Amino acid sequence: MISPRQPDSVERAALPSPVVHDPLVRPVVAYSLLGLSIFCYLLQSGSQLLIQFDLPALLGSKINDLILQGQVWRFFTPMLLHGSLLHLGFNMYALHIIGAPLERRFGHGRFLLLYLAGAFAGNVFSFLFTAATSLGASTAIFGLLGAQAVFLYRHRELFGKQARAALQNILQVAAINFLIGLTPGIDNWAHLGGLLGGLLFTWISGPVLILKGAFPVFEIEDQRNASLSLVALMTVLLVFGALAATKFFAQ
Repeated sequence: MISPRQPDSVERAALPSPVVHDPLVRPVVAYSLLGLSIFCYLLQSGSQLLIQFDLPALLGSKINDLILQGQVWRFFTPMLLHGSLLHLGFNMYALHIIGAPLERRFGHGRFLLLYLAGAFAGNVFSFLFTAATSLGASTAIFGLLGAQAVFLYRHRELFGKQARAALQNILQVAAINFLIGLTPGIDNWAHLGGLLGGLLFTWISGPVLILKGAFPVFEIEDQRNASLSLVALMTVLLVFGALAATKFFAQ
């Protein structure tokens, strides 16, 4: 027995997939900093070959006694210097995987000021809490970690589970690095200062993204004026500079 044919059901019109325009910039500054750091390391290596000591490191490392004599550029220059090829490679890899995506969101100018803020804050903490000579971009790298943490926390609803998972990864990476920093020769105070500098900078001037438009076409827009990054940098310089000044007055 053949059943009567049922009438065809009316197919629902398929909804179009949403289209999100997400303007991102090329990470020109991140890769320029990477190239500059490699160039400085080549200068260090050439100096050791030619004159048997590391002249760039002598001129630019964080050395407390020389900072107290007025060489305050040493709060910034250590970010371009490294103690070994492995040291350089680790920091430049971190700059590539953390810094490049951040610059795409932050923009060129804001990213550069963030990098400087993390480096300055980290070297101030090192100046305050350890007498050891230090150098390396890890101060600025930890500033980038702090910035990424604030960015993901602020946009946890926009990016959903992806943001929460990434935030957990950042916390784990920071915790592991601080544990590694307990070994001799690693400046954990510099890492902590850089992290705090990045947190403060990004809380004041980091992107605040919103979705604009109507279904199915949306655009991601940053509501935060990038000019606030100058205010954020000045805030970091004033706060951490005031902390550094306490040591000058104590001397």
